[in-house]
Amino acid sequence: MNILRGLLIKSPWIEKILQGRKTWEIRGSNTNIRGEIALIRSGSGLVVGTCELVDVIGTLTLSEMRRNVGMHCIPLNDLERGLYYEKPYAWVLKNAKPLKRPIPYKHPSGAIIWVKLPDSTRKLILSTKETE
Repeated sequence: MNILRGLLIKSPWIEKILQGRKTWEIRGSNTNIRGEIALIRSGSGLVVGTCELVDVIGTLTLSEMRRNVGMHCIPLNDLERGLYYEKPYAWVLKNAKPLKRPIPYKHPSGAIIWVKLPDSTRKLILSTKETE
């Protein structure tokens, strides 16, 4: 496993991802990052799970967002108020797994979407996953 980055996700979305109910994370930009990533609950200082980022779809239209509510879990009534992003992208996630014990990390100043995790945190994530 080579987790280099952690993706910051707010509640309740991160919980839906970890439950396997949400497989599209909607963002306002594309990303070239692929492979296993850590999942960080925004504002908590904790890595709470892992998943694979396997693809990006977009930009999405409102019609595509409506048809795929089951993938991104944004309620239709919220979509009807308008899209949060001018150009929404679906970051496609697979194999989300909560960690048995959340792992604290030091949040770098200015990190909004991604956090580059140090080797020590990566090793803790790996050891936590191996004991599950």
